Amino acid sequence: MKDFNWKKELKLLPGYIVVVLWVLFTAVMLGWILGASFSTSREIFTGKIFKFESGFHLENYVTAWQVQNVSVFFGNSLLYSVVSCFGVLAISAPAAYVLSRWKFTGGTALRLGLVIAMSVPAIMVIMPLYSLVVKWGIKGRILLILLYIMMRVPYTTIYLLDFFATLSRSYEEAAYLDGCSAPKTFLKIMLPLVQPAVVTVTIFNFMSVWNEFFMALIFTSSESMTPVGVGLLNIVNSMKYTGNYGGMFAAVIIVFLPTFLLYIFMSEKIIAGVTGGGVKG
Repeated sequence: MKDFNWKKELKLLPGYIVVVLWVLFTAVMLGWILGASFSTSREIFTGKIFKFESGFHLENYVTAWQVQNVSVFFGNSLLYSVVSCFGVLAISAPAAYVLSRWKFTGGTALRLGLVIAMSVPAIMVIMPLYSLVVKWGIKGRILLILLYIMMRVPYTTIYLLDFFATLSRSYEEAAYLDGCSAPKTFLKIMLPLVQPAVVTVTIFNFMSVWNEFFMALIFTSSESMTPVGVGLLNIVNSMKYTGNYGGMFAAVIIVFLPTFLLYIFMSEKIIAGVTGGGVKG
């Protein structure tokens, strides 16, 4: 306790208060939504969701999953997120490694181009993209997967580039002496060394694709390829006809669950990826 700096902690007190209030507010909102997902529409509107006078309505989840097509939306988003994450990593990891370890003509311009591409809002390129999609006749789930990969490559490459740049060149020299080729050195030695960064950026990409709404709204042509963001909008719009608000909140919980579990079980990996690095060379 003798190392405890009261003056420093008192200066940080306003920040602690803001964080605590935000956590409490978020917990209350999530608790209310969870309670509403087990309640009837009447209990929701009368403010009696935590009394559960008519019991726990687990059928809300069954209705959301089967009747309101959350199973379709969930499966589509899972497909888009997983395939996009692998696609982005397959492009960005080798690109970041090459850009960070070798100097070649156009390398600086390429890095600058990635930074510029990362800073351009999606809404600014939506019309050119739409024109190209119509011209080339690309449609179906492959369209959204390609769009998500293209939108996440600049950020992922820049993120991994800094981690590869901190690795000591002694790793590559030792691999070269052992007869490893450049691709094998990358796959067997260098890529595992930045595993925390790879895991972290993959989690960020997964959540970004899972929660993406704008492009999905523009480019989805049928309900069979709709992800969870647009699917929830459809469910909310259908409330004027069904009035099943318990099922709507159950759908929200189902959609929210994957990213919540990802944060819970991968928080240490995320922190390691943000703060960690290799041996500086």
